[in-house]
Amino acid sequence: MLHGWIVLDKPVGIGSTPCVGKVKRALREMGIRKPKVGHGGTLDPLASGVLPIAIGEATKLAGRMLDATKAYWFTLRFGEETDTLDVEGKVIATSDHVPSEQQIIDVLPGFTGTIEQMPPAFSALKVDGKRAYDLARAGETVELDSRTVTIFELRLIAFDGLEARFHAVVSKGTYIRSLARDIALAVESRGHVTKLRRTRAGPFDLSQAISLDKLEEISKARHLDDEVLPLNAGLDDIPALAVSPEEARILKHGQRLQGHPAPPGQHLAMEGDTPIALVEVEDGEVAVLRGFNL
Repeated sequence: MLHGWIVLDKPVGIGSTPCVGKVKRALREMGIRKPKVGHGGTLDPLASGVLPIAIGEATKLAGRMLDATKAYWFTLRFGEETDTLDVEGKVIATSDHVPSEQQIIDVLPGFTGTIEQMPPAFSALKVDGKRAYDLARAGETVELDSRTVTIFELRLIAFDGLEARFHAVVSKGTYIRSLARDIALAVESRGHVTKLRRTRAGPFDLSQAISLDKLEEISKARHLDDEVLPLNAGLDDIPALAVSPEEARILKHGQRLQGHPAPPGQHLAMEGDTPIALVEVEDGEVAVLRGFNL
């Protein structure tokens, strides 16, 4: 069994779940009968870019990847707002006002830092146990609560008089479609997203990503393991904690280490080159958060 990450450069027109299915099929072609596979954060079919796929024991970290900081390029077209806030929706509001480049630049500081954001009605959030997008597609009025998100960086990259291209680095839970809508409203216009590309998800970026065509090519050649990044690649921001074979045995049994000199915080316990567990250290006590069966 392989344990680690495949980073896909997801194309436009396919959802995240089918991409997981393609990785599963590739693993089966290599002879892995029941591969464990999961994605670290969805991408809409209309979005492209970095989609980390966890394999084997790395699936225990997929939830952590959902909380990771992400970076995007996106294009905002002024003049029309759609119900989906992207090119797939129907137009629900229009504006003849197209802002100047300086007007756009002037409002961006208001969207940087910690802000309140209203998610799109067409989103996977649940309302009374049902997906918001299912209710919206059925013509029902969707009322969602605003959420607190953080925009770490927001820059205007280019503006052609109708479309503005931005780079954004955002916290978990941020909807780029909502951000685009709110920028358009702030400059007294309307707008929607025409292009969205994720360039980074946590520690993974486009330089590590492979296309679906490449995935199919290497799986047929049975060289998929050459593209699998190690499990600990998903924990680049976590310091390593070297443990002895005896300490590794204790942690593998879910027990705690006492009186350890490691500084407080999360660590990746490693026995040599082998990840043992994601652990939390507090007052000299090392507790297992996620154990790895490698």
